[in-house]
Amino acid sequence: MDAVISKAEEKMKKTISVLVSDFGSVRAGRANPTVLDKIRVDYYGSPMPINQLASVSVAEARVLMISPWDKSSLKPIEKAIQASELGINPQNDGQVIRLIFPQLTEEDRKSLVKDVKKMGEESKVAIRSIRRDAMDKCKAKKKDGELTEDDLKHAENKIQKITDKYVKEIDAKVAEKGEEILSI
Repeated sequence: MDAVISKAEEKMKKTISVLVSDFGSVRAGRANPTVLDKIRVDYYGSPMPINQLASVSVAEARVLMISPWDKSSLKPIEKAIQASELGINPQNDGQVIRLIFPQLTEEDRKSLVKDVKKMGEESKVAIRSIRRDAMDKCKAKKKDGELTEDDLKHAENKIQKITDKYVKEIDAKVAEKGEEILSI
């Protein structure tokens, strides 16, 4: 029973870390290197993340600077950024690529906050699905005679407390990210 609960908690932790990672790719008006994490560059026939081809640094509050280790990768990196859904036109000076993040309008900010809330809801659904699976495993163990009725109730309460804890954590992360987006 403890193995089922700890495995469920482990999966819930993973769900939170995926959510935090996804939040990193949300453009919040400030330059953040994690917005490039999902962009793959076709480099000698294999897709590679930008951070494996170049150093990415924040030059100013709204400027990312990408300095490729191999200057021949400048064009492929530039093409990959243009083809992505980032919506920022890279500026290539032959040495480095600069990404200048424009100020977000109020409408853009509200739209991003909606996206963040949607990501939060999807994570809550994943957490609840993990809870349901754990509860089903415990019920199956009771049916097989491995657990008593009291053990089952105890396990269900423990699983519910863990679920509530992670749902609350998701709400806090969503609120934090929403505030970051709305602050100018």
